[in-house]
Amino acid sequence: MYRHDSACGAACLVQAAAVVTTTLHEFAESLGNAVDAKDPHTRRHSDEVAEVAHALALRMGLSPREADVIHVAAHLHDVGKIALPDAVLFKSAPLTGEEWDLVRKHPVIGADIVRPVRELRQCGVLDMILHHHERFDGKGYPDGLAGEDIPLGARIIALADSLSAMLQSRPYRKAMSFETARMEIAANAGSQFDPRVVRAFMARSEDIRAVMETMRLPLNRGK
Repeated sequence: MYRHDSACGAACLVQAAAVVTTTLHEFAESLGNAVDAKDPHTRRHSDEVAEVAHALALRMGLSPREADVIHVAAHLHDVGKIALPDAVLFKSAPLTGEEWDLVRKHPVIGADIVRPVRELRQCGVLDMILHHHERFDGKGYPDGLAGEDIPLGARIIALADSLSAMLQSRPYRKAMSFETARMEIAANAGSQFDPRVVRAFMARSEDIRAVMETMRLPLNRGK
């Protein structure tokens, strides 16, 4: 599932995963909250992505420890946005080409931020952050990876990230209803999203809806 340091053997990887799911987990959650706090429109976004990604990982048959590592990566997926100018992050008008180029750098910046933490490299958290905006059809960024060349954790986070974003209002659009977001995800299976991850989401969508409601995400319950 993970891409990790080639110098790290199996025993080293297990040890790193244990550290990530204990010592670093609360720090990752705090750092994700710090990113979200910059913008009231993205309140609890990282928490939502982490909870959905964890549920999807378990539904896909990953072990609890693997799901926990994905949970940590999801908390950190947008950490690179710390480096983006507020004028770009909070802009209500459409972004210019140059501004979009800046936004597309945030996965690389985020990966560089966590790179010094050996356990995050070894468990694949760095690669999940780096590739969470890749698309299954190869039209994403930063590297244009496609299909199973994208780390599984990144494919899971990509769907969870999109779901949370669709359900939150932004300066340039209103929040979608959960049902509309679910149809949008289903329509993009095989293009934007890994079909296996979409199937896991569809199978657990009502549970995920309940989790997000519990987190007090305002949902527009359109028909």
